[in-house]
Amino acid sequence: MAEITKKTLSCRGRTLDLTVPKVMGIINSTPDSFYVGSRLDLGREVATAAVATAARMLEEGATFLDVGGYSTRPGATDISPAEEADRVLPVIEAILDSFPDALISVDTFRAEVARQAVEQGAVLINDVSGGTLDGDMFATVAALGVPYVLMHLRGTPQTMQSLTQYGDLVPDVVAELGEQLAKLRAHGPVQAIIDPGFGFAKTADQNFLLLRELAAFNVFDAPILVGLSRKATIYKTLNTSAEFALNGTTILNTVALLGGASILRVHDVREAVEVVMLTERLKKV
Repeated sequence: MAEITKKTLSCRGRTLDLTVPKVMGIINSTPDSFYVGSRLDLGREVATAAVATAARMLEEGATFLDVGGYSTRPGATDISPAEEADRVLPVIEAILDSFPDALISVDTFRAEVARQAVEQGAVLINDVSGGTLDGDMFATVAALGVPYVLMHLRGTPQTMQSLTQYGDLVPDVVAELGEQLAKLRAHGPVQAIIDPGFGFAKTADQNFLLLRELAAFNVFDAPILVGLSRKATIYKTLNTSAEFALNGTTILNTVALLGGASILRVHDVREAVEVVMLTERLKKV
């Protein structure tokens, strides 16, 4: 394995340079994700819809395509691992049939779904629970040898919004991520990506504070992923809805990049790629 630093990531033998931040496009194979525009139709044409969405995102400049089959919005309905796998595996297969070089991330907190997705061709696991919801996840990640997004979460998607009490927010989140990262690395030299977990067991004010202090997460010497796209922190602050939260997303993605984010997870790829281009230009002045 190539030496991995904060600015590189190895995906199935391909070393990605993260000196210039990358964009991850969201593809939700779910009927209930919070942003309607991100949902694939779960009917007979789901594969066709997935390929069309992937084609657009890749053309617009996405480096990763993040495929998820379990909605993690607050209060989301729980589904079985089998149903989740049935939602994501055909989507991954269809995308890779059309775009064999696409870098697919699987958005799951279940080790068995992650394993099946990687066997299907996914090259990265994006776990919103940071290993807290499936005791087999860390060993599975280590065995699969793929990069892993370790996100901060308390509780479950069903209970997380009741768990927003912190002594000192940023140090507490850093410490809790650090505990999980140590457990992960006890299984071997896993490539970890750190996600502070915006919107997960955090209030709007806490999300803004985390974003303002994003540089604190450089302590892990790992790439930082930021997922703020169209979230309630944005649209509720602006007294609007997720449908009209693109401009706010762009603004906060800019702040994230200036704070050290290496990957932006977004619904709107073209706009995020433009943010990367402009912030990189700013750095060169």
